[in-house]
Amino acid sequence: MIAPDSAAPSLYLRFRKNITVKKGEAVTLGHAADLYTEPELLPEISALVLFRPEVEDGNRLLVDMMLVTRRVKEVVPEMQLVHFGEPHALIQVMEAERKCHPVLFAAVWLLLFIGSGLAIMNFHEDVSMPAVHGRIYELLTGERPEHPYWLQIPYSLGIGVGMVLFFNHVFKKKFNEEPSPLEVEMYLYQQSMNQYVVAEEYGKAGHKGGKRPHERDSC
Repeated sequence: MIAPDSAAPSLYLRFRKNITVKKGEAVTLGHAADLYTEPELLPEISALVLFRPEVEDGNRLLVDMMLVTRRVKEVVPEMQLVHFGEPHALIQVMEAERKCHPVLFAAVWLLLFIGSGLAIMNFHEDVSMPAVHGRIYELLTGERPEHPYWLQIPYSLGIGVGMVLFFNHVFKKKFNEEPSPLEVEMYLYQQSMNQYVVAEEYGKAGHKGGKRPHERDSC
């Protein structure tokens, strides 16, 4: 963190999380970070263009304090910068939004439904679940029917209810604010991927003399 000089204007910033821009859209400092500075300087600093993503830059770009400092000093040389949190942020470049075709959506849904059903059936066959149900029914009633429906039907319903409670979702509705195990795993995966991208970008910067490919003129 850079210590501000009381005689010079100061800019306090904190990079945002999950920054996205559309393809061809310029990335401004106000888009990438939360800012606080003198009111008369804030509009100009917030609209400061950091870079304009191009095709060769890929869909994930790194913004760090070195780039921000360089751009801000070009406009207000005496500005002192103070940052909070991570000294960098990842920006994802999004393609134009595409609507999923209903036929494709139905095909994917059907494929997942059949695949998950077969996976459960294969697991039950591997552990001999019908035989287990028959044995439990026999211990409780003294009879051994071919299909112990009084156990199999509640068990089948319990699988569906258990999956809903486990993933904490019914379509888009959540039962509470607690993240599901799948959401936690996706978050950890996203964090690991972000760390990898940051390391790769800094590696490219070191290989190319400290300047990443997208650190070009912003105009």
